[in-house]
Amino acid sequence: MAAYRAGVLIGNWSEDASLEEDRLRDFMRKRERGELLIQKINKLQDTIFKKIQLSVSRDGLVHFGDTVMLLNPGNNSSVENNPGTCSSLTLAVTVDETFVYSTKSLPAPCGVSAVQSVDPVGQNTFCILSVDGAAVGEPIRFGQKFGLGTTGGFSDQMLYLASDHKSFIRFAKKSYLQQVFLRDELSYLTCWQATFLDPQLRLEYEGFPVPANSKIIITHCHTNRSLAVPRNFWTRTYFGQEYEVNCHTYLDSHKAEEDKNYWVIVTRNPSNEDGTMIDRPNPQPRQD
Repeated sequence: MAAYRAGVLIGNWSEDASLEEDRLRDFMRKRERGELLIQKINKLQDTIFKKIQLSVSRDGLVHFGDTVMLLNPGNNSSVENNPGTCSSLTLAVTVDETFVYSTKSLPAPCGVSAVQSVDPVGQNTFCILSVDGAAVGEPIRFGQKFGLGTTGGFSDQMLYLASDHKSFIRFAKKSYLQQVFLRDELSYLTCWQATFLDPQLRLEYEGFPVPANSKIIITHCHTNRSLAVPRNFWTRTYFGQEYEVNCHTYLDSHKAEEDKNYWVIVTRNPSNEDGTMIDRPNPQPRQD
């Protein structure tokens, strides 16, 4: 009797062939819709991970139209009180499963968070927008209203940083304080202003240009509460550990804002196209 060979059709060969045809059709259908894993990875590289070039501040000030990062520098005490936290966090768009597993644009409203990456990419860069008719290129001033819009990573749309009073259905998920989010239209909810860091000098600095790469307070105009990263509320996502951002003024015993409310508007290092001013080494004192 002849021995069986690999070419002999035995068992459920018809079902196997049918399943193989179904897998091929499913593959072709997903490729047409852009749902393949490699296509999703390329989509992320072209959006949230797309490298963005920040604006250069020639005069050391922040201007309307500038592309910047918003960095919460923290300090040693925040790291000691919350082991495992990063000393520097940047404001970023929260990207959830809906965006990762679909070919659609970011939903509106959309969440924001603070991430440990300090490299300017589509997820954590914003554009300074005028809301009162100021021209592009003019420096923003302490007490002047401005908006913050998403940038090049999501070129097909722009979302605006916003906040609103806390309610029974609208609040930050972890801290239950005032929520910060992104919406798709400018309004009184998307207006912010820069406040001088030292409370005793705020009246004197009202109307002065806002310096870039220096600590300031960013206050929501409608609710008069300040943008903050408390750092003790965080979640794990596809892209690492992300910290909650809320709108709440944290005051110390001297009625001054704590480091949770400190922000630095970061610009590009003019001597390095891919670097930022926070990467620039401090000049060493001259030794005679």
